Formats: sequence, structure tokens, C-alpha cells
Amino acid sequence: MPKNDNAQEERFAVTFDIKFWGVRDQIATPGENTLRYGGNTTCVEMRVGEHLFIFDGGTGLRKLGNSLLSQMPIEAYMFFTHCHWDRIQGFPFFVPAFIPINQFWIYGATASNGSTFKQRLSKQMLGPNFPVPIQVMQSKLEFFDLAVEKKQKIGDEVVIENCLLNESHRSVGYRITGQGTTVVYAMSPDYSLNTLNPALLELAHQADVLVLATPNRAYAKDHTGIAPENDQQWQACLKVAKEADVKQVAVSLHSPDHSDGYLDEVEQKMKAIFPNSCLAKEGMVISVP
Repeated sequence: MPKNDNAQEERFAVTFDIKFWGVRDQIATPGENTLRYGGNTTCVEMRVGEHLFIFDGGTGLRKLGNSLLSQMPIEAYMFFTHCHWDRIQGFPFFVPAFIPINQFWIYGATASNGSTFKQRLSKQMLGPNFPVPIQVMQSKLEFFDLAVEKKQKIGDEVVIENCLLNESHRSVGYRITGQGTTVVYAMSPDYSLNTLNPALLELAHQADVLVLATPNRAYAKDHTGIAPENDQQWQACLKVAKEADVKQVAVSLHSPDHSDGYLDEVEQKMKAIFPNSCLAKEGMVISVP
């Protein structure tokens, strides 16, 4: 049969692809103990039909940006959960934003002090802390103040809903529906094993894939690499998945103190309780037909 030149476009037309470029909380942690799960702070790419979405801009955004250079011109929608540094520190190193032929639509809620997301992204690039201001980025950047709990339609096929999941951080969770698939991205929800967040449960209800952070500093505060017997933090993730009736859960935002070996042990325990669960790893792709 002759080769179909549109094979790549047709593949994205019938799938919802999720790729992890950063999975750490707080600070990047490169090193021999984080090789398999990765050390970059959080960044997730989603392909829905012809649309490219980027969620959060931690240090993983630099790697994603470098991978996009061969696909220019780039048009992408960027959604941020909140403005803590581990969510935005990769933005100044996002090379496609410096190239004029590219275009990005950037969404984020106002911070707890009332500043806009454009102000938060711009301020981290001011001297003397950073040598290049945001004005040097020559791509077309359009900033939008995210309206919490308001639906947004992207093209004809994608709907993005959101809600506030953490009042103190002004952290937003997203529900993305397209191609007959629903994926929820919830990176800083306020919940625990004993107190589930009603807004999180509603946002995640019957999602095909839930990308979820563990509550309040992932897992236990154990620096030994061995999971303590009383560690119940990861169990809260599975409780959310069961209560929300999701099909698959990928747990991300790993503590910078936790090694590959420790995370292997956590994932093994998770799968024994909820087989369709996993811990996110850099480079991992979830494709939902």
C-alpha cells in the first residue's frame, strides 16, 4: 500500500495523547537516584486532535520546547495551575517562545496577591535575576486571565473546564474533553486520606485519565528511600480515583527527596490496590483511543 503522508495528523485525529516532560515537586532533582522517573519539575503536553496543549511550565518545559523546534511553526495553548516557581521556572528557557513564527495562548488565574499571570511570568525574567526580559520573546504571546469555573471551547472539538482546588495557593485544576475522551489535570488539590476535596471529586468524575498530585508534600517525609509502614499519602490518590470513578490514574509531582527505588515500591503497592494506576515518569506517554 502507498504510504499515507498524513499518517501523523490522522493518528492525532483519533487519539488523545498525554506526555510527561516533568514530574517533580518544588525543585529539579537531577542525579543518579532519579534517572528513571526524572528530575524536572512539572510539565505535561497533551495532543487533542490538531490542538497542542501545555500544562504547567516547570523545568520540563525546556525539554518540551527543544522537542518542538523540529515541528515549527508552533501554535499551542498553555494552562498554568498556579504561580509557584516550580510551575513557571521553565518558561524563560522555552526556546519556541523566542521565535517569531510561533504563537501561544497563555492562561492562568490571578495570584493570591491579585497580580495577573502575565505579571508573574514577566517578573521572574527581570534583572538582576535574569538577563533577558519577557519582551525579547518574539513569538506572538497572548495572555488571558483565567475565569475560574468558566468553560472554554478550543476549536470545534475541545472543551476545557476548571475549578479552584486550593484556596491558599489559588491552584486551578483542569478537565479537558475532546475526541470522546476526558482527562483531568489536578496538580495541587487540597485533600487528604480522611478529607477528600468535593471540588476535586466533581472535576474528576468518570474521567478516562486522572493526572493527580499526592496531597501535601508527596508521600511521607522519609529521606531514606524506604517507604515507611504508616505511609498513607499515596492511598489518598487511589481513594480519589475510586470515589470519582475514574478509569485510570497517573500520580505525579513526586517529592525531590524520593529516589527511583522508593517510587518503585510505592507504585507496586498502588497497583496491588488499583491495577490501572501508575506513577508518572518523564517521557511516559498515555494514549487514549
